[in-house]
This record gives sequence, structure tokens and C-alpha cells, in this order.
Amino acid sequence: MTTKPVASPSSSGTPAGQFPEFPPRDDMQNALHLDDQGHQPALRRHLGNPDTTVVIGEVPIGWNIHTRREVIRVPDLLIAFNVDRALVVAEMGYSIDEHGKAPDFALELASPNTARNDERSKRIDYANFGVREYWRFDASGGQWYQQPLAGDVLVGTEYQPVEIHRTDDNRHWGHSEVLNLEVCWEHGEMRFYDPVAGRYLLTFDETDDALRDADQALRDAEERIRQLEAENRRLRNP
Repeated sequence: MTTKPVASPSSSGTPAGQFPEFPPRDDMQNALHLDDQGHQPALRRHLGNPDTTVVIGEVPIGWNIHTRREVIRVPDLLIAFNVDRALVVAEMGYSIDEHGKAPDFALELASPNTARNDERSKRIDYANFGVREYWRFDASGGQWYQQPLAGDVLVGTEYQPVEIHRTDDNRHWGHSEVLNLEVCWEHGEMRFYDPVAGRYLLTFDETDDALRDADQALRDAEERIRQLEAENRRLRNP
């Protein structure tokens, strides 16, 4: 399918302000697979440059838009490099005109109410905006989308599918050139894997476990030092 970027609507006379508010989602996909897992803060830490890198969820994307009259999309996850993060926060949205570029990465999570639009009209609109990569994750394993995991990369004016690899029914993954990470579907959970470091970006639970393990290791080391010091005093004063 060929998609042609649409011309930017004229922003002449349009004052800067906030994007319109959108109603909250009526399902739990974001909470279960993004928020509870802590993927956004993990990606922020990994990608760095917090002032110029935006990693945020459920923020509207459009041209210089502050009304509902023009095309606005609200991805579950948006990532953009070399932009003014403070402006995104202030306007409660991502204005392509004001940043001079589209977001680099967008991801949607499947649900019964959104799957059809995610695979069709949103795919067209994200390509028209110029979003470099568009990914779709289906925790159900393909009940709502056509497959558990899908990604598209913008080549010229059209999206081309990212190759998705599979070890078995429990693990699917594809490489994001934009993030230089592997986007993974594993046992119905979303993960991000760093092929350079050879490790996954940690979830909230894994970060907490690592901190607990480090704290216990420190306590064990301190106890061992106390034991050695006591033994040393005993040997010096028999």
C-alpha cells in the first residue's frame, strides 16, 4: 500500500496552546503492558537526553492542531528524538509543525475496540505524518491483530513491514532501527532487548529485585567483614 504524506494545514493565525483533551481508554492494555511494567522510564533511561528525547504515552499527534477539526492520533507509546520535550508537555500534544518533524516511533496495543483502526486508518495516518516506525503489539497472540507483533518502517512515502522472527509460539521479535532495540512479544508480555549489551531493559519488578539483591549482597559483605575483623582480633589477643 502506497501512502502519500498530506500537506501540512496552514497554521497562520493559530495561537499556541494545548491540544484538546481526549477521553481515557476504556480497556486495561496500557496499564497492563506499559505502565505496570515500567517500559517508559526504562526507555527514557536507556535512550538518554531527557531534554530532547520524548518517551510518553497517550499524547495526541497532529500538525499545528488545537481543535478536533483535523486529523489527530493518540498512540499508546510515542518516541521522538531531537525535539523540545518541554513543549510537548506544555501543549499536552505533539505538533509536527512546531517541532519540524514527526515522531520517530509509535506503538499501539491491541484491544477489541481499537484493533481495526490500528491496522488500517492509523497506519495510513502515521505514514502521512511521517512517523519513521509504527509497531503493533497484541497480547492475545493474534486474537485482535493478525499476528502477535508487527512493525512497519517508512521507506520513501510508504510503510514496509519489519521482518518478525519467531522461535516458537511464545517468542516473536523484530529489530527497531530507530531505537536500536529488539521489540519482543514473549508469553504475551512486551519486552525491549538491547542487542549491544545483550540484555533486556528492566521492568519495575526486575529493577526492584536487582536493588534488593544488591542490598542483600552489601549486607552479606559487611557481615563477612565484621566476622574477619573479629577473627583477626582473636588471633592477635589469644
